[in-house]
Amino acid sequence: MEITEIENITAYQDVNTLLALLSKNLTEILDGQLVGLYLTGSLTYGDFDRGSSDIDFLAVLTHTLSAKQLRLIENIHSHIGKDFPVWKKRIEGSYITKNMLSSTKPPKESRPYVNAGKMWNFVYGNEWILNLYALYEYGIALLGPDPKELIESVSLDEVREASKRNLIQEWQPKLKDPSAFKSADYDSNHLQAYAVLTMCRILYVAKNDGVASKRVASAWVKKTYGRPWSDLVKKAEDWQHGKEMNAEEQIKDFIKFTIKEVE
Repeated sequence: MEITEIENITAYQDVNTLLALLSKNLTEILDGQLVGLYLTGSLTYGDFDRGSSDIDFLAVLTHTLSAKQLRLIENIHSHIGKDFPVWKKRIEGSYITKNMLSSTKPPKESRPYVNAGKMWNFVYGNEWILNLYALYEYGIALLGPDPKELIESVSLDEVREASKRNLIQEWQPKLKDPSAFKSADYDSNHLQAYAVLTMCRILYVAKNDGVASKRVASAWVKKTYGRPWSDLVKKAEDWQHGKEMNAEEQIKDFIKFTIKEVE
């Protein structure tokens, strides 16, 4: 895809300009090392909300970044954050190698990961399979081949099992953590809204023959389970940056409810 085409890839001009700038800069730094750059997340399946959503991407490389390249990419994200302050902490993406895509098992090696305005170095967990499914089904190539040329399709059973493991391994421990929704790098209210909508998606995939966006999953939960969860879900749906959630204990009750429903 040409840079001029990227500038028309979504319905949001500033997002398009940001993606075109990221694509141009990564191409210049990585040259032949960049296999492909992919738009993922809510922008690809019609669930994007300017007030709450992130811009999600995935960069696939032939081999790992050098220390020099990593510094240059950190600078790219820093400059983009200054040029697009509304998205400064809402650009989320990973830099992985092509060989990681050869298996549905989470890669053992870590990858550079940008989120909340910082560059991290994380190892994938159960979200790996969920990300592969979303990339195969919805990913949009900004640069490089169609994602279906790089990965095999992921079965719904694999997604369902990974979703359940994620619930037990990541979310259940939060029930006993008094600071479960507090972080120096993330807004507590964002974490709370994210938790509610994530539970909706976990419930949906456990009870239906398919994977749904947060919007579709939350609508299904409201209709299926009613109050009090419908009130909490509506609050999470309506949340935007700058708003308050203040629902930590109710969210923990919702996590407990989700565990009982999925087990």
